[in-house]
Formats: sequence, C-alpha cells, structure tokens
Amino acid sequence: MIVGRRGTFAILAGAGALALLPRGASAQGLTVEAVLNDPDAPVLGNPQGGLTIVEYFDYQCPFCKAMHQPLTEVVAEDGDIRLVLKDWPIFGAASLRASQLALGAVDLGAYEAVVSALMVTKGRLSDRQVDRAVSAVVAPAEARKSYRRRRARWDGLMGRNAFQATALGFQGTPGVAVETTIYDGAMDAQALRDAIAEARDQA
Repeated sequence: MIVGRRGTFAILAGAGALALLPRGASAQGLTVEAVLNDPDAPVLGNPQGGLTIVEYFDYQCPFCKAMHQPLTEVVAEDGDIRLVLKDWPIFGAASLRASQLALGAVDLGAYEAVVSALMVTKGRLSDRQVDRAVSAVVAPAEARKSYRRRRARWDGLMGRNAFQATALGFQGTPGVAVETTIYDGAMDAQALRDAIAEARDQA
C-alpha cells in the first residue's frame, strides 16, 4: 500500500464548504455532493451502490495503472459500490488526449473498456500510443468525434475534477475518496477493503 496522507472531509456547519482534516484547508463552493455525485462523471461498479469510491487519476500515472485492476476487482467482488472515475490529466498532452477519447467513448457505450485498455499501457504515452490502445475498443476518430459533440460537458467535468482534486489537497495522482475519507496515493486490494469496511462502520 502507498498512502502518503489520509484525511476526511465534511460539510462545515453553515458554511457550505468542505474542510480537509487534519490540514484544515477549505474550498469555497466544494461540497460532498459535488465530489461523490457529479452527474456528468462516469460511474462503474454498481451505479445504485450504497457506498461510493472516487478516484482522481491520470492515464500516464504508473500508480494509477497499478491500482486499477485491484480497485475494479474489489468493486466487482463487493457488488454494492459506485466507482466514480474522475479524469485529472496532469501529465501533459497525451494524458489529455487519453481522457478526451475515454470520455468520448461514454456515449459509444465503451467507456469502461477504453479505460481498461489505457490502464494496461506501459510507461509514458505518446498520442500515437493512446490511439493504438483506444483502437482495440473503438475507432479513435469516432471517440474524438463523440467527445467534440459534448465538449462543453466533458471539459466542464475535467475542470471541476481538477478544482476538487486541488482543493482536497492532492499533490498528484491517484487521489482517492472512500465516502468522506481521502487517501493520497495508491492503495492495494487489502487497503481498499479496510477503507470500505471502515466507511461502512462509520455510516
């Protein structure tokens, strides 16, 4: 398990903002609802699940790639988890292209498969490598066209993702929230199971 920092966030009474503990930072206009239930954010696992895990990630992040399989396996074996994936492309142009094509794949019914294809790539990516990975699922040109049709939606989502990740104090990817507990760094399967059990105990 690699967890650099752990904290919680909750609504401040009367303030309508989030407090990140233990650092005590606050973010104007940031709410638990915005983090856990953005209507534009793709949801994997069980969309009606009783517990929500949020991951802020980048397709070029080696820790995100290493965490993806255990994360999706834990979500699948549990059966009652909403997995909200929040593209946060911070590693440059190829990361942004990967996010755009993956989000474009939402309306093509291929988001989860495109995410999986991108997450098994190795090392830093070029635009050509991104397209090659995506092409195993859908034509990159079609995903790009689909993204452009709803560009305002997807760009708005990525903007909110970046704002939230920064406001929550994440220094890089992955950043994870299991309900209102945040974990700054990658987590292995057992760490995820422990975090899920703790969140349910606190509910």
